[in-house]
Amino acid sequence: MAKKKVKGLVIVESPAKARKISGYLGSDYIVLASMGHVRDLPAGAAEIPAAVKKEPWSTLGVNVDSEFEPLYIIPKEKKKVVKELKDALKNAQELIIATDEDREGESIGWHLVELLKPKVPVKRMVFSEITKSAIQAAIDNPREMDTDLVSAQETRRVLDRLYGYRLSPLLWKKVAPKLSAGRVQSVAVRVLVRRELERIAFHSGTYWDLKATLNTLPEGQFDAQLWTLGGKRIAAGKDFDEATGKLKLDVDVLLLNEKESLELKDRLLKTDWNVANIEERQQVRKPYPPFTTSTLQQEANRKLNMTARQTMQTAQRLYEAGHITYMRTDSVNLSTEAIDAARNCVDTRYGHEYLSDGPRQFTSKSKNAQEAHEAIRPAGTEMKTAEELGLSGGEGRLYGLIWKRTAATQMAEARLRFQTVTIAADDAEFRATGRHVEFPGFFRAYVEGTDDPEAALDDQESSLPPMKEADKLRCGELEPIGHETKPPARFTEATLVRALEADGIGRPSTYASIIGTIQDRGYVRKQGSQLVPTFTAMAVTKLLEQYFPNLVDYAFTAKMEQTLDDISNGEIESLPYLKEFYGGEEGLDSQVKTNEEKIDPRDICTLDLEGIESKVRVGRYGPYLQKEQEDGENLTASLPAEISPADITNEMAEKLIKQKIEGPTPIGMHPEEGLPIFVLHGPFGYYMQLGEVTEDGPKPKRVSLPKNVEPENVTLPLAMDLLSLPRTVGQHPETDKVVKAGIGRFGPYVLHNKVYASIPKEKDVLTIGLEDAVDLIKNKKVRGAATPLKELGPHPEDGEMVAVFEGRYGPYVKHGKINATLPKETEPDSVTLERALDMIAEKAAKGGGTKKKKKKAAKKKAAKKKTTKKKATKKKAAKKKTTKKKTTKKKATKKKTAS
Repeated sequence: MAKKKVKGLVIVESPAKARKISGYLGSDYIVLASMGHVRDLPAGAAEIPAAVKKEPWSTLGVNVDSEFEPLYIIPKEKKKVVKELKDALKNAQELIIATDEDREGESIGWHLVELLKPKVPVKRMVFSEITKSAIQAAIDNPREMDTDLVSAQETRRVLDRLYGYRLSPLLWKKVAPKLSAGRVQSVAVRVLVRRELERIAFHSGTYWDLKATLNTLPEGQFDAQLWTLGGKRIAAGKDFDEATGKLKLDVDVLLLNEKESLELKDRLLKTDWNVANIEERQQVRKPYPPFTTSTLQQEANRKLNMTARQTMQTAQRLYEAGHITYMRTDSVNLSTEAIDAARNCVDTRYGHEYLSDGPRQFTSKSKNAQEAHEAIRPAGTEMKTAEELGLSGGEGRLYGLIWKRTAATQMAEARLRFQTVTIAADDAEFRATGRHVEFPGFFRAYVEGTDDPEAALDDQESSLPPMKEADKLRCGELEPIGHETKPPARFTEATLVRALEADGIGRPSTYASIIGTIQDRGYVRKQGSQLVPTFTAMAVTKLLEQYFPNLVDYAFTAKMEQTLDDISNGEIESLPYLKEFYGGEEGLDSQVKTNEEKIDPRDICTLDLEGIESKVRVGRYGPYLQKEQEDGENLTASLPAEISPADITNEMAEKLIKQKIEGPTPIGMHPEEGLPIFVLHGPFGYYMQLGEVTEDGPKPKRVSLPKNVEPENVTLPLAMDLLSLPRTVGQHPETDKVVKAGIGRFGPYVLHNKVYASIPKEKDVLTIGLEDAVDLIKNKKVRGAATPLKELGPHPEDGEMVAVFEGRYGPYVKHGKINATLPKETEPDSVTLERALDMIAEKAAKGGGTKKKKKKAAKKKAAKKKTTKKKATKKKAAKKKTTKKKTTKKKATKKKTAS
């Protein structure tokens, strides 16, 4: 009996989304997930079909000889998904594409239609939130597929492929293997490198001023800063030239030194102080627009310390669970429904006086923002809080941020009063500024973060005590303060996203993957919240700037982005643009062919840094210093991985080369062992070593140096204490088992019954007591299991859940005790259960499950090595015996012949 046909097959990208929508649509519809893209350009040679393998363009995956036709293939892991979708379509009266409402979502939908070849009507269902009313409205009001959006996404994909596949092999040959170039990625790296070069070229300037602590009558107190002396403004940081460290030529200011500021202090303490002038001004602050993808990434980085990637993954889960609207948007538009929900929420929770006079709507600054889309806001009409929805952890914090920002949009303006007081003391003038929040308005709900850690937030109260002109003041303290100008700050994820968006480079929806990629490729490393470009990034940027300047030019890249927007709006055709970009005398193909022979790898990989006598060279195994001697000999020394380009000094370079020539100098001899103790540097930082490495001897004892201890500050007693680790802290009061403290690869720890707990910075591994150690272990034990980024489904063998997690070294799939790291180019959201099972099976086959398996494999390997060595020794002995026998026989024959 034939199956009863359902109304429609609805296809979305993810299983979580499918489950949620299925619950709203009921049994009349089948809702399935495509698990992201169902077909793409070939990822490697193995995926290129045999029919075109010999074609010169096949490795590109784009037929550049035939109107840039993409070569689409179905990846191995997606074939099963496609078959399931085709089978389901046989029992559906219509096909409903319900992928995300953006370029990529439209493209996935188009590919699905192309692959499934439906004989039933095709409809496009779009929505910006997963709520029952939104889904019902979307299915009742479908639209046609937007071919302009599809064309823009396909052009983007082809552009990215041509850019990456033509330039990346050049980087492998000229700089180092496994590097990559990217249309937006390479420009983002250049932005970071240019800032690092500014820091290298920076010269610090020094200036002094005075800070006065003043008292009003009867008991008010406030601080004031020296502003003018003899009618001339006192020099400040903004007056210095970053290239020279001296005052700019066009400024007329007074520069005080330490001696002059001390003399001025003594003089002013003897004089009268009074209020010369008071200026007041009122200011009204309006709420910030609701979140777009970009502003959400920036604020989550500032306030929650989330990376762009973590923000987007968390937002994706919130969206799929029906808690927020779609998280990839550059629109600040709010629907009438959203505005009503926010206004009701403000009225109920904060009171009517905190409600704005009327509904407030915002206009996007982005030229291509699609106002039909919405900003990121809580889904639905109830504006429930994170607590009411049962959200916690990262999801709860990010949702809370979105909730507060949305509520604030419909709140009254904040009213502030600013005061500037000028204080006279002889021929000097001091200034004090105050701020008073007269009415907090939307500050009650939300205040935007700042990228300057020293800047005060808008809602912070810093009012001055009551005073009026001519009031006498008493100077309680007068402190001369020396300042040094600071180099331009390195970018954080938040400031990089803001800079890229301001220059029109890339699109907010791609920033998370770009920032992740440049770190994965070794172009950038994190130092706290700073993004620090590596020496490799500097060499690659040097190559691209010298030989392909337009490809990393900010304006050129922004123009490319605008062209893609124009294609998506149906204003221009994609083919002429692709031909112009790739072909012709100035095209990418011609540039690569012309420049390939010109590029000298030695020149590109040699960096001349200002102030450093040695040259920095980028080698296949990392950066190193090279200094030419008078006799023409080159001395080299490796650069430690944690040294940033702008932080290396000539003294540091000379010290590293000297250490390389002389070898490590012991800090002393261990009194009991009679062996030298060295402070050395390795791939994971500085460490202590007892004794020297010998060919046949045992491996010397080593222990990492705690991060709060500088190598030059290590004394012999401290070194001996560290080398005695791990130490016994005591017996655990509950189990009576030993608690130990030591230092591992990831820092100081305490250990009890196979449970490790990190020792915080404020505690010392050498002195931590039993009580503190037990607390750390207890807290480690009660910590909940990590929250998966995505649950893929039960394992077919044991039914245990297979899931994707975020780990120290990136995302990984987990089943039981087996963890398999995802390839760098794989986005967690695109991983299917089938793909995860293959990865887990492969890891298990390599012995990558439990420690027991690894230990067993290592034991087996050692035994095999021992057997091989034994056989070799035996064979050698037998050969020696045979040779000796032959020699004896030869001698006997010779003797016999002679007689």
